[in-house]
Amino acid sequence: MDPIQAAFPATRFRRLRASPSLRALAQENTLSVNDLIWPVFLCDGVGVTQPVASMPGVERRSVDLVVKAAEEAAGLGIPAICLFPYTDPSLKTETCEEAWNPENLTNRAIRAIKGAVPEIAVMTDVALDPYNANGHDGIVRNGRIVNDETVAALVKQALVQADSGADIIGPSDMMDGRIGAIRTALEAAGHHDVAILSYAAKYASAFYGPFRDAVGASGALRGDKKTYQMNPANSDEALRLVARDLAEGADMVMVKPGMPYLDIVRRVKDAFGAPTYAYQVSGEYAMIRGAALNGWIDGEKAMLESLMAFRRAGCDGVLTYFAVDAARAIRAGRA
Repeated sequence: MDPIQAAFPATRFRRLRASPSLRALAQENTLSVNDLIWPVFLCDGVGVTQPVASMPGVERRSVDLVVKAAEEAAGLGIPAICLFPYTDPSLKTETCEEAWNPENLTNRAIRAIKGAVPEIAVMTDVALDPYNANGHDGIVRNGRIVNDETVAALVKQALVQADSGADIIGPSDMMDGRIGAIRTALEAAGHHDVAILSYAAKYASAFYGPFRDAVGASGALRGDKKTYQMNPANSDEALRLVARDLAEGADMVMVKPGMPYLDIVRRVKDAFGAPTYAYQVSGEYAMIRGAALNGWIDGEKAMLESLMAFRRAGCDGVLTYFAVDAARAIRAGRA
């Protein structure tokens, strides 16, 4: 139903924009530190940082420095950090055994973070691309990404992450049936309180390129991911995928990428009312940061505006490489 309102001049929309106090009173959505999840990249070594050239301002960190990053995030009030490893190419195989090695980068980092900063939630990535000699999220057989064998591998990966202390499991692979399989395995292993944030509607997007650089998957990838990630032309399919993942035991769902898919976020939130997140992916970050570095836009204002767009579309939170910068701006009252 359309709202009842008087005609101009009885109604002047500018009245409620006339001052900061009136604008604050009329503001419909807010952005807080509680809405942020910070994705960070891991690398081997001690005291090591490695800049990611295609993501200015983002770097890989050794486990000891990721612990310091988690301490900084917790100090700013950021509730969760998400881990992505850069795996030594010598450890990558076609069967991806490093994915469920208890001593891999991710699992060592989980234990170190939870030992030093127990109050911050640690989210993990469940997919095989950082460990796969073929660069794919699933196991490749005769040029085909196989579903069920991949799901069995993902279950082993998720269980080791939960054993290491992960609070949130993030299956990003887009294989069919993986949420149900992981949830069943977590319950059987006694991990009743480990949450699943499913990448339920993950599109085969051109916006992931810098991320693949960051985890070292770009050079290994053969072909594309269109047989398992979603067609960017589809919207109804996203709702079917979200419905399935919730039915299989997902606690939260994600749309990925972010801003090009805000219509999907809105549809998902309206249809299900479940905790809904989006990932402001590497390409989105790189465009904003790159334009800001060239002086073409105000970087902080564009960052905050983009994050507010997620909240306006219905997101309960956002995975964003801007998390620390945004938290500082919010704390300083600039948001």
